Amino acid sequence: MGKKLLPLLLALPLLLSACGGSPEPEVSPTPSALPTATPSPTAEPTPTPYNGPVNPLTGLPIDEEWVNRRPVAIMLNNLKQALPQLGQSQADIIYEIPAEGGITRMVGVYQSVEDVGTIGSIRSARPYYLEVALGHDAIFLHAGGSEDAYAKIRQWGVTALDAVRGPYLGKTENSNLMWRDPVRRKTYSLEHTVVTTGQSILERLPTYNIRLDHKEGYTYDMDFADDGTPAGGTAASQITVPVSTYKTGRFVYHEATGQYGVEEYGAPYIDGNTEEQVEVTNVVILKTACRNTGDALGHITVDLSSGGKGYFACGGKVIDLTWSKQAPSGQFYYRDADGNPITFGVGTTYVCIVPTDCQVSFS
Repeated sequence: MGKKLLPLLLALPLLLSACGGSPEPEVSPTPSALPTATPSPTAEPTPTPYNGPVNPLTGLPIDEEWVNRRPVAIMLNNLKQALPQLGQSQADIIYEIPAEGGITRMVGVYQSVEDVGTIGSIRSARPYYLEVALGHDAIFLHAGGSEDAYAKIRQWGVTALDAVRGPYLGKTENSNLMWRDPVRRKTYSLEHTVVTTGQSILERLPTYNIRLDHKEGYTYDMDFADDGTPAGGTAASQITVPVSTYKTGRFVYHEATGQYGVEEYGAPYIDGNTEEQVEVTNVVILKTACRNTGDALGHITVDLSSGGKGYFACGGKVIDLTWSKQAPSGQFYYRDADGNPITFGVGTTYVCIVPTDCQVSFS
């Protein structure tokens, strides 16, 4: 019996070892060997394109009620001693055109005057300023005018609301469509004090016997793009426009805003309501014949019917353009060197109309 058990006892340790006995400790994989989960990228929300009503003069969103409304065009004084202008920074298009003696005046065109504060100072009309207003089918506000301008108002059927020969000037603030600003009267000459406000225009225009909307089928032909930088344009970070020995304009491109800061008389062009510099997206320069009429007052004529050459700048670049306009009521048309309509950047526009010999420079 003992002999039979002995081989079994001797083999037992070997059997126990074969069955595992004391197991080897398991080795965990190193962290680098573990599979890592790749986070799913967060999808950026796709902006919904705006497809609502837009301002026909800027391409910017606007309430539907204003799309077919006649804009308001306002004559603005630009003498050094009459500055600052008020409310011009909220105009959709500013037209600057020479007047007698080398001075310039502006026509500010507003598709809507909602939330526009004081506007002025308002000055007298000339026939070519009337042509600008007619080109927009606009309601024109002015304070006086040359005899030729008064004749053309009647002849051309301009909707002109006059603070001098019309019943539109009040004696106190907000007493009429226009009035003499009591603050400016303390320090400015009387002719530099006529103003209005967006609120006064909104309240009073519906009370007059005038057409407030464009006629059916009217369109104003301006094409817009979010980026209006002209293809093939040359550098135009600074634009200098010496209109006359009295007035030089300058436009400086601001990369941060994508707009041109406007300067005149060697200083920023300031809106007196905000004390901020006027900035615009598009700069248009039109060359045309400006001739002295020979009258005692030095009045000039500005040819807005023959068309001509000029420049278009946006996004810090400039190209040549050709322009045309049918007098007196046609709108301006702008085309590039290939004959294609100019595409403007979405935003406001400044149009300088200058003599053909004006030496415009770009850098």
